[in-house]
Amino acid sequence: MSNHLRGIVLDIQRMSTEDGPGLRTTVFFKGCTLKCKWCHNPESISFSETVFWHKHKCIGCLDCVKGCPNGAISMLERGIYIDRKKCKSSFFCAKNCPSGALELKGKSYQADELFAELIKDRAYFTGGGGVTLSGGEVLAQAEFAAELLKKLRDAGVDTAVDTAGFVPYTAIEKVLPYTTHLLYDLKIIDSGEHKRHTGAGNELILENLKKAVAEGAKIWIRTPVIPDATDSEENILGISRFISEELGEQVEKWELCAFNNLCKNKYEMLDKEWEYDSAGLISKDKMNALWETAKSLLKNKDLVKMTGATAQT
Repeated sequence: MSNHLRGIVLDIQRMSTEDGPGLRTTVFFKGCTLKCKWCHNPESISFSETVFWHKHKCIGCLDCVKGCPNGAISMLERGIYIDRKKCKSSFFCAKNCPSGALELKGKSYQADELFAELIKDRAYFTGGGGVTLSGGEVLAQAEFAAELLKKLRDAGVDTAVDTAGFVPYTAIEKVLPYTTHLLYDLKIIDSGEHKRHTGAGNELILENLKKAVAEGAKIWIRTPVIPDATDSEENILGISRFISEELGEQVEKWELCAFNNLCKNKYEMLDKEWEYDSAGLISKDKMNALWETAKSLLKNKDLVKMTGATAQT
């Protein structure tokens, strides 16, 4: 492995209890191979740095408008507008914004640098905790991820990888030797519907998962429950059948992750429209019904867990 590889990281989230066993630090990598319509982290889709505009922080000084070398920024009636087609990624705006209203999302690391940052958290990796690499799609940067994971494992830190699986299987092979758990998204079991909502079919995703199971990977399945996309009884039953018939006992957990709309402000900060802007929370009754459906074909009913907030009606 090369010590000169660099990875692009979106964020580091500490004290996480949702991204693997125990208390964990989660590293979110930039760049994704899918285009899910409901994406809760739109700033993670691009493989390069991204600029957020925080309206409530802006003091209207116009330093960014005057200073942008590419003329990509203007002040409109609704506030600062960044023409992202004109932006050439000098990031003068974010680096020089006096109020922090323009924020650069994304940072380049060498593996040694990122390891040094993560190992600071070793003291609270109790109860099976550790580090999870997530995204975006972390396996789009598989060689860098493998180098980092090896350093963590050599230091005695538990590791997990959170992936949607839409990558060449060679990417998964690179990280499996240094990964305790593979957190794997199964969003939609029908390939045509999967393509309609995410931009790609699911054949590669399902085949990769079966291969990883055959190699002995410990699997957590994650299914986002999205209104009018993944939340049908037919879809959940289909995923349940796939887990039961194709994956077996190596699946340790299946999470049904309830939709939330807390990310809508991110789309506003990127000046993007979001198809789910007006969608509400999934009802508690519906989540319970899907939970029962998910368990119906599984030998171990305790595999299925529900996460996330729900509406009470």
